[in-house]
Amino acid sequence: MSHDAESDLMAQQMPVRDFYLGRQPILDRQQGLYGYEMLFRNAAGESAEIDSDVAATATVIAHTAQLGLEKVIGDALGFLNVDAEVLMSDIFVFLPRERVVLEIVESMVVSQPVLERIADLTGHGFRFALDDVRVDAPEVQLLLPMVEYVKLDVRAMPLSGLMAAAPRFKREKKKLIAEKVESREEFDTCLGLGFDFFQGYYFARPAVISGRKLSPSQLAVLELMGLVTSDADNIDIERAVKRDVTLALNLLRLVNTPAIGMRHRIDSISQAITILGRRQLQRWLQIMLYAEPSRGGNSMTPLLLLATTRGRLLELLAQRLRPGQRNVAEIAFTVGIMSLMDALFGMPMTLIVEQIPVIDEVAHALLRRSGFFGDLLHLAECIERMEESDDQVLPALRELAISSEELIELEVAAFEWSDKVVRYAL
Repeated sequence: MSHDAESDLMAQQMPVRDFYLGRQPILDRQQGLYGYEMLFRNAAGESAEIDSDVAATATVIAHTAQLGLEKVIGDALGFLNVDAEVLMSDIFVFLPRERVVLEIVESMVVSQPVLERIADLTGHGFRFALDDVRVDAPEVQLLLPMVEYVKLDVRAMPLSGLMAAAPRFKREKKKLIAEKVESREEFDTCLGLGFDFFQGYYFARPAVISGRKLSPSQLAVLELMGLVTSDADNIDIERAVKRDVTLALNLLRLVNTPAIGMRHRIDSISQAITILGRRQLQRWLQIMLYAEPSRGGNSMTPLLLLATTRGRLLELLAQRLRPGQRNVAEIAFTVGIMSLMDALFGMPMTLIVEQIPVIDEVAHALLRRSGFFGDLLHLAECIERMEESDDQVLPALRELAISSEELIELEVAAFEWSDKVVRYAL
């Protein structure tokens, strides 16, 4: 039986359940993307049920297999929560072991059969992480030899505890993940303690990069955006692009990749601008603002990925809810992209709205999360912060008259589009 056929059969055998798909980035020491924790919740907003219900977890895995894991996480690793019931089941045929880390939840009861099962799965190439580790817990000592990653909750442990635990696990050759990192200070502390990876929302908080100055490339992007939105002649836009080598090269790459879908190679800036068109050029420039030139070629930064995914998700939601109204979808994309500019520039959103002319609907969405676009943005933020706002997703869906099935479909499409744009265009 083929992999897809097995996925279809398994999905048919499992009870039909509504669930949401979320993903939280896991970053490396350079704040580049390493992996995603895949967050699955049922429609009732009861997050614990997924962790204890093998049928729900199996359904999720089957759906993920059908959707295509590469659409959900791109080239990153996927971290998936598992408990004893899931581990003792037979659903791992649907997981590509080289792309997935099985994250053992802290509530799991460790028994001899479970230990033997983990040892067997490890022997077959599966990798494990321990979540919310309590350093001296007996079950941790039993599981430690078989896990590759150890996750420590910086919110649940005092600094003295982190200082004691980090070197201890490093001596055991474990890869350390600091989770719930929400400030620059916490990131720097964990970095100094030797943590390998970091998970949390700190990268999207304005305080992280407060006082940051615009790079020359970002200034060039803003200048170009001004020319595009003011309907300047193509020749003036072409000259502005040519003044920044990075922009010129990225523009040529963009129009020659699957993200655009051109059948013939484009080899001049003038031709590229004409082919791309003003609307797509403006969209590309909005995305380019988030590409950090100091990454040394690594453009897969969390803020860039979050901004492109959020913008595309809002656009797709608007298309679904207001079909045939192209301008509404374009505004939704702009709201999604602009919603993270406070983090990008390290300044309050009120100042950004004052400096970048936007219509009232956009301003209300960005400043107050009100109106149609504000509702879309609120839903996107609830999904991104699933663990903190799990109980807000269902009311947001009801307000917009969107089903969880539709949301999953649009999320995956947004993930896939964002991955392509970042991979090919930057």
